[in-house]
Amino acid sequence: MKETVVPLDSRDEAQLLFGGRDQFLKEVRQTLGVQVIGRGDQILIRGSEEAVDQAEKVFNALRAELRKVGSLTMEGVRVIMERSLGGEGRILTLVPDRPEPQPVPAQPASNPAPHHHHGAQQPSVSMALRAVRARTDGQARYLKALRENDIVICYGPAGTGKTWLAVAMAVSLLRQTQVKKIVLVRPAVEAGERLGFLPGDIAAKVNPYLRPLFDALNDLMDPEQVKRYIENDIIEIAPLAFMRGRTLNQAAIILDEGQNTTVAQMKMFLTRMGQSSKIIVTGDMTQVDLPPSTRSGLLDAVERLHGINHLAIVELGELDIVRHPLVQRVLAAYDGPHDREWHGN
Repeated sequence: MKETVVPLDSRDEAQLLFGGRDQFLKEVRQTLGVQVIGRGDQILIRGSEEAVDQAEKVFNALRAELRKVGSLTMEGVRVIMERSLGGEGRILTLVPDRPEPQPVPAQPASNPAPHHHHGAQQPSVSMALRAVRARTDGQARYLKALRENDIVICYGPAGTGKTWLAVAMAVSLLRQTQVKKIVLVRPAVEAGERLGFLPGDIAAKVNPYLRPLFDALNDLMDPEQVKRYIENDIIEIAPLAFMRGRTLNQAAIILDEGQNTTVAQMKMFLTRMGQSSKIIVTGDMTQVDLPPSTRSGLLDAVERLHGINHLAIVELGELDIVRHPLVQRVLAAYDGPHDREWHGN
């Protein structure tokens, strides 16, 4: 744990730097995961050594901007945070959703369309900019790989943010119109032949296996908008078996639970990639549900695909777990000598 104080020139500077109701302080606090307290003409920062150093760097950049332009906005604060830390690959800014087209009511033939004055209310964007921050060095490497490569394979234990950051990147690309759709894919290994007996259409049948992806989507977007995007095929749900023969252009395609693909399925999936698309594969080598004699397509891909341009392989470890601190201890307990001895009996 580290603590540092950033001295300010005056209370006036502090007021401008903190923002109304300390909104700028709160934004830095939430994005960087540090404790930030404004005290008169100084800022107290507490947290991990790395996070405190990052926060101090951000506040120095904000002070420089304040001296230059005289004021700050929330959007400006987020841009400065990304600029200050982006070189380390730790920040992914999700731009606002574009307002959806509004239906224009038909006008009676006898009545001309009303004239719109400059003061007329226009459709507005309700969702503000949001900064998604890598909380570990491994996640920072993952975000950097997602930015710089067309195919990214990420594997690691539960709770490392593999799926959540993949969805965040896909949402970011969609909002920036770099892709036209998001395709969510997951092998339904656990269901086997029983998948056909589940009620509903294909989307309903595979939905239980895509729950982690939907949880991430609902974190990053309004749930009603997620529902509309699914209805309009902007977000597509595709069982892995239904990907054969397709070519996906201008799409962000996420394969979750990649460890449960066979070698042939992984090859088939990776070759669905069309123009201006990004493929992200996530998985956990310790949770393979395939028959013992079947080789995991994820393991095979990790060993086979090293050294290909525009394809990155990222491994996350226990130090990258960002769920409850107890998750690390639970995993360590299951991976310890007692677990190996138990399996040997």
